[in-house]
Amino acid sequence: MIRERLLEPLYERYLRMQCRHIPHHIAIIQDGNRRFARALGIDTVQGHRAGADKTEEILDWAHELGIRHITLYSFSTENFGRDQEEVSQLFALFKERFLRVLTDEREHNYRIRVQMVGDRSLLPQDLLTAVSAAEEATRAYDGFFLNIALAYGGRNEIVLAARNIISSVQDGAILPGAIDVRMVESHLYGGRGLPPVDLIIRTGNECRTSNFLPWLANGHESAVYFCAPYWPLFRKIDLLRAMRVYDQRMRSGL
Repeated sequence: MIRERLLEPLYERYLRMQCRHIPHHIAIIQDGNRRFARALGIDTVQGHRAGADKTEEILDWAHELGIRHITLYSFSTENFGRDQEEVSQLFALFKERFLRVLTDEREHNYRIRVQMVGDRSLLPQDLLTAVSAAEEATRAYDGFFLNIALAYGGRNEIVLAARNIISSVQDGAILPGAIDVRMVESHLYGGRGLPPVDLIIRTGNECRTSNFLPWLANGHESAVYFCAPYWPLFRKIDLLRAMRVYDQRMRSGL
């Protein structure tokens, strides 16, 4: 263990030197919180809390490496099927972390703009109030963009965008012939203007993208990196390895 701790900074430096191309937008599927908790014999909510702590840690790494956009798949539309006590505990944790944005020096020093993407109609009002407070407090920031996907499903996102466009056509605000790729993109993700995804990372040894950002990721042929560590155990080395996969893809296309 001592040897690994001594060698890890050197390996990080080696990986960093290999990454000439830095992804502009990374999307992360944070998988493994519950399995992490089971492996340690702790409550599931403690596993989710450990995952939330890792989320805050990754902000430092992203800032250091020059990544401008990170989108985190924190709670999917499918997750509503979980035990209701677990869902309530997760919502309480999300609320706590969104409110922490108001006083966290990291958010303000790095000028992090916090935004939620997902179906707001599915979330409780107290959580939505905390989300709105965090978004408003960071609205003017443009140093880094942290997008939290809550009550999110890729197909649901496209359906909601289609409904909005159809409504605008019926109101006469949009002509059917004017509907193109750019218009559809402008109606996705609550009009947040998310850029194309360069790299998707999934932790927890699962090799699937689970309906996450299909328009921005699959539509733009993003690089994908699957890794074994549960999300709470994700390391900077794992992030750099993922970035190396993106760099290799970029170099092969030159």
